[in-house]
Amino acid sequence: MARREEKRNLETIPVGSLRIIPLAGFMEMGRKIDGYLVKWRTEREEEHHSSLAFNGYHRDSYILDAKISRFGTGEAKGVINESVRGTDLYLLIDISNYSLTYSLCGHENHMSPDDHYQDLKRLIAAVGGKARRITVIMPFLYESRQHKRAGRESLDCAIALQELVHMGVDNIITFDAHDARVQNAIPLSSFETVRPAYQFIKGLLGSVKDLTIDSSHMMIISPDEGAMERAIYIANVLGLDMGMFYKRRDYTKVVNGRNPIISHEFLGSSVEGKDVLVIDDMISSGESALEVARQLKKRKAGRIFIAATFGLFTYGLEPFDKAYEEGLIDKVLTTNLVYQMPELLEREYYIDCDLSKYIAYIIDTLNHDSSISDLLNPSDRIQSLVKEYMAK
Repeated sequence: MARREEKRNLETIPVGSLRIIPLAGFMEMGRKIDGYLVKWRTEREEEHHSSLAFNGYHRDSYILDAKISRFGTGEAKGVINESVRGTDLYLLIDISNYSLTYSLCGHENHMSPDDHYQDLKRLIAAVGGKARRITVIMPFLYESRQHKRAGRESLDCAIALQELVHMGVDNIITFDAHDARVQNAIPLSSFETVRPAYQFIKGLLGSVKDLTIDSSHMMIISPDEGAMERAIYIANVLGLDMGMFYKRRDYTKVVNGRNPIISHEFLGSSVEGKDVLVIDDMISSGESALEVARQLKKRKAGRIFIAATFGLFTYGLEPFDKAYEEGLIDKVLTTNLVYQMPELLEREYYIDCDLSKYIAYIIDTLNHDSSISDLLNPSDRIQSLVKEYMAK
């Protein structure tokens, strides 16, 4: 099978000189993205005339010299050390990266999502409106689980989106938003939620060599009603059946900010003897995902693969280690869109799905003001991947 070209064929004039600012928690990923952009644009450079429209098109690095300076009290300021006038600027941030620390009156303080979000606003403020266009790429959307109001409570995600737009952000790109309807808070602004379906399928097929991808041998599972749409998409693209669990909750209690689950009710055809792929947007504590795996094993499912865009593992890896040893789960797939603890990458059951090239494609294409619709709907690429796998 002929593989897709490494670099995209982009004929339009760039919106502005491309620059990216990966914030500290996203720097490793930012350098990978920068490497792809440098490579592609070096190869593409000869295809364009040396006109003013392509001034600064090729650089040794597209990463802009910017930083956050922090005072002893924990207060901070954003500093940009290069000109941003007329640039097409992309800020990349991982608000969930708790591994970073700063000094707070002599105490070591781990950065929270609030700290990361404030740093993002500081750098946007430092730009001072001089960039031609500002795009924020925030894979794990800030406060995305507080996206709807139930009773008298805050609506943090909507407020944050409005705040970014008011500060001059033109585009907001996120991955697998907990509920994409949160974009209704900014209906006149550009908001994209991207799903890494292709990377999950690629990661699974690359690591598990004996899958039979048909409705008799494999099934897609949604762990709750919220994940149903993404499960339906993958099931339809692969031509598989889909099942889902309905979480019965106790709405009279709140434990760790949520109503505890009483039981999981399954809706769908038999999973007996089938390999199942459980699709969700995030693994937080992992309790829900592992309970779904237990319920599937009770129903005599075959191998169980859990795929989640964001592997947060807020209670550590011990529950997953134990589940793997017991034969409850076979593989866990998450992306590198959020911080990955080093020990996670060493686990035998873990499959790392790299999104750096995908984000580089998005940035490269948007800089030329071209359509990214083929990147947002990867059904053709998934079909090609499966055909190649089945032919082996």
